Amino acid sequence: MTTVVSRTFRSSPHRDALQTWDAIVELLTQGKESAARTELKAVAGVAASLITDQAPKGAPIVATCDGPRTRIYCLFDEDAIDGSDASEDALGFEPLKGDWAVSLPCPKDELTWVQASLKKHSTRITARDMTQGIATDERSASAQALSLDLGGFLKS
Repeated sequence: MTTVVSRTFRSSPHRDALQTWDAIVELLTQGKESAARTELKAVAGVAASLITDQAPKGAPIVATCDGPRTRIYCLFDEDAIDGSDASEDALGFEPLKGDWAVSLPCPKDELTWVQASLKKHSTRITARDMTQGIATDERSASAQALSLDLGGFLKS
């Protein structure tokens, strides 16, 4: 079973979309200069555009690695001003350790250009339709294809 950690960042109007992405990059890279940080900074314009669209309000930015999965949401409008639901604390693990990837939620009508733009900068940072989740691992993806015959199961 995959461990999942969640953080919620205050965005507009508390901070603009690019400042929000910078704060998320700080969390994911733990403030360290690295190749991952360079990749995340390279897609700042695209990520900020998705934050401006409020895509991570209901669908998380998801970082996966050799350790726990990190889900990042954003607060907007009055919730961002109030900030009582925010949780921007540092993580107790390296969120981009080993084989990492970041999946950005994206409105369906923008998915094509966003995916193409991200691909120019990184193979690890991708976009997905914000109405779709991502599987926790291969077993989860294949388990969704299985169905239980409850009637057959309950027969003695």
